[in-house]
Amino acid sequence: MEGDEDIFLRAKQRTYKGLTEDEESTWRGPFCFIQAADPQLGLMKAWREGDCDGGGDEWSEEVRLTQQAVQAVNGMQPRPRFLALCGDLVHAMPGSPFREEQEKDLKEALRRTDPDIPLVFVSGNHDLGNTPTSATVEQFRSAWGDDYFSFWVGGVLCLVLNSQLFFDPSGCPQLAEAQEVWLEAQLRRAAQTAARHVLVFQHIPLYLHTPDEDDDYFNLQRVQRDGLMKRFCQAGVKAVFSGHYHRNAGGCHGGLDMVVSSAIGCQLGDDPHGVRVVVVTADEIIHRYHSLDQLSEHGIDEDLKKLLA
Repeated sequence: MEGDEDIFLRAKQRTYKGLTEDEESTWRGPFCFIQAADPQLGLMKAWREGDCDGGGDEWSEEVRLTQQAVQAVNGMQPRPRFLALCGDLVHAMPGSPFREEQEKDLKEALRRTDPDIPLVFVSGNHDLGNTPTSATVEQFRSAWGDDYFSFWVGGVLCLVLNSQLFFDPSGCPQLAEAQEVWLEAQLRRAAQTAARHVLVFQHIPLYLHTPDEDDDYFNLQRVQRDGLMKRFCQAGVKAVFSGHYHRNAGGCHGGLDMVVSSAIGCQLGDDPHGVRVVVVTADEIIHRYHSLDQLSEHGIDEDLKKLLA
């Protein structure tokens, strides 16, 4: 969308303007943020018609749901510190004839977000392709910002990862290696910083229910999963937030919370369209999935509000 550089801040040079260590490394008390996933404009009709390999030629439902999510988040008190969209922003794969219009309409829906609530964009498999290439990664960076980066909020270090480079890096092994070098440096630094918490955001979950589950389309392969979990735990990562599954799932093992949030858009299970409200206290990360209707009509749950008082 022409001119959207003026609408959205974007991660550049592996960081996010206004959310840097110099500006946000100090703990100032409890706060909340919103984690959402899979607006995936175009999937709902494609799923109903059984043609999910297509780009989807209709996405008005997803636009309406995204607008509802934005309005609900804007109305929250206290205001969330940021909104993280954990991948599959649109359904049309790179090269699809529907891609440009889907991205344009998503940006139009998101531009109504309160400018005091930064948008954090995470790349998903539909944003990059199931086997990403240098060209598709560059397209994402041009449209939405860096595909992996770090930022700080209120004394909390956040790492955004490109999980497709873990899932299938065969189309751009050099980019996967670059993320690996960067991630190793970030995790070493995380273990040495005074960060109150360390959080990770990515599209594909490490696992859906248990770390020893079989490899699946909706999780990372065991060889990647086991290594990442070990490294995350050693670095003190408290939680990993993801989407991709279009259902709520997850678990906690070894002190690492794996949070799988259902979609703003198409539901593949029985969960409502929604987002996750995350409250960060000095000692804990407390999170709860809210339907868009619930958040719009009643705001966040009262017990979460009390944690922020």
